[in-house]
Amino acid sequence: MDTLNFLPVSKEDMENRGWWYYDFLVVTADAYIDHPSFGTAIIARVLEDEGYRVAVLAQPDWHSADAFRAMGKPRYGVLIGGGNIDSMVAHYTAAKKRRSADAYSPGNKMGLRPDRPTIVYANRAREAFPGTPIVIGGLEASLRRFAHYDYWDDKVRRSILFDAQADLLVYGMGERATREIARRLSRGEAVESITDVRGTAYAAKDPSCAYEAVTVPSFEAVCADKRDYALATKVEYEEHDAIRGKAILQPHGDQVLVVNPPAMPLNQQELDHVAELPYAREVHPMYDNLGGVAAIEEVRFSVAHNRGCFGGCNFCSLAFHQGRMVTSRSHESVIREVEGFTHDPKFKGYVHDIGGPSANFRHPSCKQQLKNGMCKNRSCLAPTPCPNLDASHQDYLNLLRKVRAIPGVKKVFIRSGIRFDYMLAEKNSEFFADLVRYHISGQLKVAPEHCAGRVLDYMGKPHFDVYLKFKEKYERLNQRYGLEQYIVPYLMSSHPGCTLSDAVELAEFLNKTGRQPEQVQDFYPTPGTLSTCMWYTEIDPRTMKPVYVAKDPHDKALQRALLQWKRHEMGRLVTEALHRAHRTDLIGYGKECLIRPLHSGREEDGKPDKTSGGETARRDKAGQRPGSRSGVKTAAQRREERTESRKSGGHGPGTGAASPRGSSRGAAVRTGKSAGAPGRGSTGKRPSSPSEWGGRSSGKAGTAGRRNRGR
Repeated sequence: MDTLNFLPVSKEDMENRGWWYYDFLVVTADAYIDHPSFGTAIIARVLEDEGYRVAVLAQPDWHSADAFRAMGKPRYGVLIGGGNIDSMVAHYTAAKKRRSADAYSPGNKMGLRPDRPTIVYANRAREAFPGTPIVIGGLEASLRRFAHYDYWDDKVRRSILFDAQADLLVYGMGERATREIARRLSRGEAVESITDVRGTAYAAKDPSCAYEAVTVPSFEAVCADKRDYALATKVEYEEHDAIRGKAILQPHGDQVLVVNPPAMPLNQQELDHVAELPYAREVHPMYDNLGGVAAIEEVRFSVAHNRGCFGGCNFCSLAFHQGRMVTSRSHESVIREVEGFTHDPKFKGYVHDIGGPSANFRHPSCKQQLKNGMCKNRSCLAPTPCPNLDASHQDYLNLLRKVRAIPGVKKVFIRSGIRFDYMLAEKNSEFFADLVRYHISGQLKVAPEHCAGRVLDYMGKPHFDVYLKFKEKYERLNQRYGLEQYIVPYLMSSHPGCTLSDAVELAEFLNKTGRQPEQVQDFYPTPGTLSTCMWYTEIDPRTMKPVYVAKDPHDKALQRALLQWKRHEMGRLVTEALHRAHRTDLIGYGKECLIRPLHSGREEDGKPDKTSGGETARRDKAGQRPGSRSGVKTAAQRREERTESRKSGGHGPGTGAASPRGSSRGAAVRTGKSAGAPGRGSTGKRPSSPSEWGGRSSGKAGTAGRRNRGR
């Protein structure tokens, strides 16, 4: 692709355009992908659309300021973002081990950006261009706008604004704030006087503010007292509302951090305009000989139709970034984007996603929200749906039907997170039926996370009986349409509030179902979530009551081992966990046992019990073959769909390393071999059916425990 389809990335590019100056330098820690799923591309194109000359500096060498000076000094300012995924999450696992690949860098190569690049780049830009305004934004800056606990340093750090020595910080979805800042800078206004833009933060000696404000405990106070940290977090969440939210002041030494109220979300017309700016929708050609950039494959033929999420998961950073008010694009805009796919030679007829933070949200949660803002201390969905909730899926259903009808489109997948509790809140099953019939290819990934009501309350998730109702309905619909499809549940271990006894209970339950979950995760305490506050303070900021947290690495390993009890190397940890939980009844040779006794003289000591449900699952897997019922897709059709499914990463929450939608699950990173979430069902009783957790839904009876191989 011609480089003229992209924004300039070098002095040569500028000269080829006849530019002898430019207005703004946009710096990013990701490789340059000019696509509307990437924040850098959006902000750069929004500025271009306002009439400014914009250059992009992607993954510069940060060891000196030379790379920043290469294109010369911008006339108005430098805008810096840390990338689509938090840099520390991109670099380290939940166990703080260095990752081996970076999907947002050419050739998946690690080491092309520093840890905390927003801070590093901002200081280099200050060195390169003294006196030039520096504005930081994006996910990394947004979630670190207040004093925050840093899991990797294991301490409370001050607002990133101070470490970066930036003039302004833009948080949330930054189009409105960026436009306003750019206009005022281009008119010659001093950056120090730009203190009244919503969705921004700045440092000041004078604590006065253009908006009604509330003060939270200072940086020094939240460092010294965990209760003050929890109180600050509570206020920061309560005031994060574009309609009723106040500005927040937080003293930092002899200065005050001033965080203005959030910007209003873009309306539908504005969202359409931003989505349809002239993006190249491709990786920049400078990476062609470096192996390309894998992150594009997640979104190349996907459409983001909405923003915001009122789901209220406490381990998710999305509410603190995009906000809880949902807005969406028009049908016409989405259709134009998909019609554009059909002219791409790489398009094979498969739209990988019509989604967003939560795929099935198309409108605000209720009418009152538009007037009064989101309710304080009340979730729209958990533990039970609000009586005022508008759960209609009709608009989304109509959109999907229109996209399916576009010539050249064979299949439209939904693989963003589906809120199953929101689906069940709608009495009409029309969307559920269409989802099962047309938008899944073998597997539907959903996130019950846990089965203990108490732990689910700490997570902000619906109770387990809601998942069981969803699963039962899903199976009935598959049987009705003669389909052989599966549910893959996501689980989480070591979330605040989860005890070892909870982990044992879940392992026992999973054993009875005859399967070990494929998708599990360790809780990852990243900035900007209520769950991270719980993890650090051992206080629930919503109630200010104590909460148990498994912080010790060995305690976490015990929980993780219980959900991997079939792995031989976990034998000693599983045995220790069962002893510590006083559940030695699960050590033995019966089908209910998780593991055999150690040191009994038998060859298979410490191994998973082969008579348990796990052996049945293995036999079923080995003997499984695709169904050949009348009305089921042909083998060729299934193979083609499975190929597209693998290309797009499956059909479920977009939480992998190359998920540019960013952080709908910001504080919990999924790993294929980490632990799942333990617990007891919300009724306090163990589910009785072996098919209650997951497995296959099929037109045939008696096969619910089998694992899908026809993904």
